[in-house]
Amino acid sequence: MSILFSKSLKKNIPIPYYYQLKEILLEYITEHHVNQDVQIPTELEISKHFSISRPTVRQAMNELVVEGYLYRQKGKGTFIIKPKISQSFLQVLDSFNNEMIKKGLKPTTTVLSMEVKKSDEKVSEKLKLPLDSQVIQLRRLRYANEEPIVYVVTYLPYSKCSLILEKDLQHESLYEILEQECGLCLLKATRELEAVIAGDYEAALLQIDIGSPLQYIKSITYLADEAPIEYSLAKYRGNRSKFSFELTK
Repeated sequence: MSILFSKSLKKNIPIPYYYQLKEILLEYITEHHVNQDVQIPTELEISKHFSISRPTVRQAMNELVVEGYLYRQKGKGTFIIKPKISQSFLQVLDSFNNEMIKKGLKPTTTVLSMEVKKSDEKVSEKLKLPLDSQVIQLRRLRYANEEPIVYVVTYLPYSKCSLILEKDLQHESLYEILEQECGLCLLKATRELEAVIAGDYEAALLQIDIGSPLQYIKSITYLADEAPIEYSLAKYRGNRSKFSFELTK
């Protein structure tokens, strides 16, 4: 029998049954299961054990689906979503590979394209370059434990970063190349975070449904002399990543 069924509702307190059940389910999710594709008991099984109606069970489960703890598969049932990857991207200037390795995950990268282009108004503004300057556009899909996590488009000034074109960025770190081979000293980055939804292309790449939430981060990385060296646009799967902030007074 599931350990979920070792719990019971308190029917003599003024807290709705669905809310009590939601708390029990959440405890069950967070304390006992961390792997993907762990199926929870059916609505019928839960309603029979707790002696409550199926609509009450459904209300509790629906809220946990909306909050990102559960997901449903048509014809199969309801499953626990494995914990999101806690990202330090908004706090620390570090490579994706290093961050994943520190978390005990295996990072991999697929380079979708790498080409030299002329900078448009937006890229020129962000990299402080004249319009139509040569820039390297790098498109990558990045994985953690073989699961697609983020689609990122990066722009670099060709004049300072041309060596990048000779490198295997599926197996080498962009930041390490910039510092160790291009002789550049990365100092800091500014980042903007907003919420967007996945279009057809992002959904296909990240293996999610069209319209799924994405965390969209725009970044500019600067050298020690305050010159911008990298402008990137990253779209993280909202159901697999969470970001932390540290504020000081």
